[in-house]
Amino acid sequence: MTILSSTPVSADAHKYGVFFVFAAGILWSTVGLGIRMIEDAFVWQILLYRSVSMSLFLYVLIKIRSGESPFAQIRRIGYPVIIAGLSLVAAYSGGIYSIQNTSVANAMLLFATAPFMAAVLGWVVLCERVRLATWIAIVIAIAGIAVMVADKSGSVAIKGSLAALGSAFGFAIFTVALRWGRTGEMLPAVFLSGLFAIIITLVICVSLQLPLILSPNDGVISMGMGVFQVGAGLILYTLGSRSLPAAELALLSLAEVLLGPIWVWLFLGETASLNTLIGGMVLLAAIAGNASQATEENPRQSPPHDHWRRYSAVCDPRRFNRAYGYNLYPTPIASYNIGSGLRLSANLIIRNQIFLGYFMRWCKSYSTKTGKGGRDDT
Repeated sequence: MTILSSTPVSADAHKYGVFFVFAAGILWSTVGLGIRMIEDAFVWQILLYRSVSMSLFLYVLIKIRSGESPFAQIRRIGYPVIIAGLSLVAAYSGGIYSIQNTSVANAMLLFATAPFMAAVLGWVVLCERVRLATWIAIVIAIAGIAVMVADKSGSVAIKGSLAALGSAFGFAIFTVALRWGRTGEMLPAVFLSGLFAIIITLVICVSLQLPLILSPNDGVISMGMGVFQVGAGLILYTLGSRSLPAAELALLSLAEVLLGPIWVWLFLGETASLNTLIGGMVLLAAIAGNASQATEENPRQSPPHDHWRRYSAVCDPRRFNRAYGYNLYPTPIASYNIGSGLRLSANLIIRNQIFLGYFMRWCKSYSTKTGKGGRDDT
């Protein structure tokens, strides 16, 4: 009866997880449409207004969720969150600039290379092992990128493509920084990136003599992106990613890449070149193939009932992953979630209790064997 009653709960959790993550992808996919609808504002003005609304929204969200100030969480995490915040500023800047100077399809597809860059950075900086399937996918992705940029003859389009790759590299640094800090909490880093962006873009706007007051159209769209696109998207992603494995999150994240060009085509009539479509298909095939291979190699399993496996899994991250379906270390961009840290803490507490129980059982057995706990010299 227990097994039968628990199965629908797991199925419902998975169903809602898919719905929430897919909804987050829909919100994030509107970035191209939002920036296209801005009439006069430059990248620094857009980022300034979006960062203001995003920072206020995330401050209230973190305060309600954790009951403490986000600055306290930032101090607790330390230097990694600073690096992660600065890298996000670079990622946001490159993303907005690329969409303003190349097609939305080209920019969104190049954004999707961030997980591969994170894998290489993790290998170089943190000495993390990269699967052979991931290396093959990276090579295929590079081939797809080469096809996409082959027909970009204008200097502006080339700069837009390079800015998109720079944005993906910024997100990759964000991922590695959170791994380095051994934290799955991304909201404090995103909040800090908003504060950094406000300061940096304010200085740049003043230096370039750009007006700080935008038109009502540009101001409303820019601030709306900070609340609904980034903020609400993070909430939905956080709710959904708690019940989904990393590989499935990576596949669902493709919704953002696929829907972005569709919105600008439906509402603005913007189309993509043949090279972008062909190269994009190659790139998406590499991402989907890598995620599918990860699912086959490391399927998500329910927690085992053998207590010894529970304890021994703590000592080996790979056994931890196989036994519990979670990653001992923070996972790539597509699978970051707030609940993972809480789950990991609870699991480690359980393991401490299991270890203590086995230790006490061994002491009792040893005392019985030797008699009143005395030393057995025979």
